Amino acid sequence: MKSGCCFSGHREVPPCDRAELERLLDKYIDEMAECGRCRFICGGALGFDTMAARAVIRAKERREGILLELAIPYRGVENHRSEADRREFEEILARADSACYIAESYSKDCMLRRNRYMVEHSEVCICYMTRNSGGTAYTVAYALKNGCEVINLAMEIED
Repeated sequence: MKSGCCFSGHREVPPCDRAELERLLDKYIDEMAECGRCRFICGGALGFDTMAARAVIRAKERREGILLELAIPYRGVENHRSEADRREFEEILARADSACYIAESYSKDCMLRRNRYMVEHSEVCICYMTRNSGGTAYTVAYALKNGCEVINLAMEIED
């Protein structure tokens, strides 16, 4: 069932964009919740995905009814991260309302399948896309093809 909102963005977020991205994430999550879209799906990756999950957790503290779902590409994904990133992933996972593991182990298409899952269960895709190639660009194109509204936060960050 399509409802709610998913996130897609680059793993590398320039430090100069982080504060503005946090502000925009808070703003759009609140707007989505006001419109009745209270289910948010994050992909569990580093960078923008982590920022988005943290923003949803902040929203859960501000208002009732917000749900955070993690769409995780495969079991054990956190084992390929630094200790600090693994701890952060585990903390976010503990605060999520649900988690969907796309695959039991890594496969060459598990990230693609994770991205499709998020889009296929969303009406809106909030992204941070600064280039037209890679996984985020694919996910945004797939979202548009599937009738999702796309909000690119990179377009709203002032230089």
